[in-house]
Amino acid sequence: MREAPTAMGRAKSQGRKIETVLLLVFLMLVGPASYSQGAHTSPRRAPDPGLKEQPVPFRAGEKLSYRISWSVFSSAASLELSTPERRDLFGRQTWHFRGIAHTLNSVRMLFPIDDQFDSYTDVATLDCLQFETHLNEMGKSANQVLHLAPGNQPSELPPPIVVVPRDTRDPLGAVYSLRDVDWHRTPDFRAPVYDGHDLYEIRARLESSGESVKVAAGAYSASQISIRVFQNQKEVSAVHYVLWIASDAARTPVLMEANLPFGTIRAELTAATD
Repeated sequence: MREAPTAMGRAKSQGRKIETVLLLVFLMLVGPASYSQGAHTSPRRAPDPGLKEQPVPFRAGEKLSYRISWSVFSSAASLELSTPERRDLFGRQTWHFRGIAHTLNSVRMLFPIDDQFDSYTDVATLDCLQFETHLNEMGKSANQVLHLAPGNQPSELPPPIVVVPRDTRDPLGAVYSLRDVDWHRTPDFRAPVYDGHDLYEIRARLESSGESVKVAAGAYSASQISIRVFQNQKEVSAVHYVLWIASDAARTPVLMEANLPFGTIRAELTAATD
């Protein structure tokens, strides 16, 4: 096993800013980071042979489409989040989540990007078991498949294995974990997130409920969730994320915003299909 990286240089951080803007919006986090294993909470527990699967608001076959705006570009990129299937992965039942991002129009002329992310998440715990990145950015392609395993538990997953704290999500699975939270009963949520390079801690909090939110897909009553990012128990003050989750049965993410040093990103739901 190899341990997850604990520090990255500024140069790599600058190079990943474009990735942050154009891919999984606000959860592909920015900045050099290390993660300290402080206390965190999750509505689901670590793997346990007797742990039963709990109901979730998403289902296999779901597709959510978003239009991403950035700075003066009203259609900078497209993003699709989907749940293609449930499947067995090395003896464990998982949700297969997928995120696909493409740059569009004038932004594509500057940054031609066509990326895909795949997450295999345990159905009972929502812990990430496998995270894949398939990147095609500005004429260069790169593929990575990583298996995540808590450091205090044996793993039967094949290499490469990244040792992480329990309850760790990947950026894609984290979106679905936020949907799994009943925000009326659990107004705060914390979890470590591994993005393929670094470990972070996200702290999400209910700011308001019953907000009227109008997007291209329609009008929704939604809860506003603020998300703060920490490294070494210190907040990354330059990064601020807000997510609006609809009050429907699917707890659909209808709007996402990231206020970053290089501009504001907005991902607006344009269509949702089962």
